[in-house]
Amino acid sequence: MNTKLLLTMAFTVGLAPAAAMAQQPQKPGTTKEGEAAIAYTPPLRGAPQRRIGGASRGNESLPAVFVLAPDHVGLTTSEAPALYWYVSGATKVKIELTLIDEKQTTPLVEVPVQPLAGPGVQSLKLADTPVKLKPDVEYQWTVSLVPDDKERSNDVISGGVIKRVARPAGLDPAEHRPAALAAAGLWYDAIAELSQQIDARPSDAALREQRASLLDQVGLKEAAAFDRSGK
Repeated sequence: MNTKLLLTMAFTVGLAPAAAMAQQPQKPGTTKEGEAAIAYTPPLRGAPQRRIGGASRGNESLPAVFVLAPDHVGLTTSEAPALYWYVSGATKVKIELTLIDEKQTTPLVEVPVQPLAGPGVQSLKLADTPVKLKPDVEYQWTVSLVPDDKERSNDVISGGVIKRVARPAGLDPAEHRPAALAAAGLWYDAIAELSQQIDARPSDAALREQRASLLDQVGLKEAAAFDRSGK
């Protein structure tokens, strides 16, 4: 089946059950002083849901997969951002990431990703591919668990939408704090900056709590719980 058609079907058919199953976003986490630790400001409140869930459909042998994306069009200022997703358990099946310009029919990126030996967050740097996001163009990206290359209807798929925008006028070009990026509505930049800090200090519980707080705010509670588990 054509990849563009398959993903279009996944986004169209998957939206209804995903919306019904979606966990309600929560308010930002708090510090010991009771102040918000990090708060994401959606660029457009009330926008249509664009994220599809990644729970396995009738195949308990497969883990769930969730892209670390908001349920609306997420923003970045980078022409080649890193994309992150969470897999709930070990799997030996192929994991595939696909990026599609919604105005085109051929995937811009369609690459296999190394499976995990257990639950965890994975990423792909678009800077390691030939792709550069064009300004103000919406791109669908999906992560799929592929148990059978010949029967792609059995894939477990999670996907979101990303759009490159100009850096907000009020945001200092030198500002790279995740909290400032999240407050400016730059979801992918905030997640990437925070995840890079976690990669550098994986045992830092405060950083993991910050990312968990962001994930909670867009309804990604399973991924948030993983961060809080300290694994």
